[in-house]
Amino acid sequence: MQASRPRVAVVGHVEWVQFARVPHAPHAGEVLHAHGAFEEPAGGGAVAAVQLARLAGEAIFVTALGADELGERSTGRLRELGVDVRATRGADATRRAVTLVDDADERTIITLGPRLEPRGDNDGLPWGELASVDAVYFTAGDLGALRAARAARVLVASPRAGEALGHGVELDALVLSGEDAIERRQAERARKEAKLVVLTEGARGGTYRERSGASGTWTAAPLPAAPVDSYGCGDSFAAGLTYALGAGLEAPAALALAARCGAVCLTGRGPYERQLLAAEV
Repeated sequence: MQASRPRVAVVGHVEWVQFARVPHAPHAGEVLHAHGAFEEPAGGGAVAAVQLARLAGEAIFVTALGADELGERSTGRLRELGVDVRATRGADATRRAVTLVDDADERTIITLGPRLEPRGDNDGLPWGELASVDAVYFTAGDLGALRAARAARVLVASPRAGEALGHGVELDALVLSGEDAIERRQAERARKEAKLVVLTEGARGGTYRERSGASGTWTAAPLPAAPVDSYGCGDSFAAGLTYALGAGLEAPAALALAARCGAVCLTGRGPYERQLLAAEV
């Protein structure tokens, strides 16, 4: 790892999430009693921003929120977690979600409302600052936002970015779940634009392929404690990969660090109770 930690940012989305434990995902017509409920601002952009802040000491988070109570609470909580939140506040409500975590520690997510995304034509967002950033992780935004993020030295994207991808903006890495049919389908529009394509496979590790033709696999990192909750593991993995590439690591070493981020997150309740810290790298 380089002597000075990279400067990092996330361009993406937030969801205000209600978490609850259930014995299993509900069947049709079934009534379940949930317990251990709590709430956090989460979603792929927020979780990655917190993980990056914990690794790099700080992280800029460019996002969009509603001009409502949940938007205020999201901003306040993410700032408590060390994130430099730079958000537009629009008329639409902040998106909400419900996440059910079952006895197998797997999560089922239900989103409520449209996803709010930052736009590149919004002059109130710090697009110019991204040119001085070492690495950006992109989860949501329009094509203008993606082009602004490309000014960073390293740009990593999720296929969940959707329509912003596939327009000739080069990616240093595209990271997706090999077990998620939606992400695999959305990734097709951007594969040719990515120098590195990373497919995660949970406890089996994953595979990667570089534009040069080099490819390989990695094994999942050992868990530092018993598994608790898989919410946020993939986003923490992507954040770790972004950090490592921004720090100048080659793909195998970057993926090893990313795998540790995913493993640590699995041992905590929700996305933020346990994430890899700078002191542990």
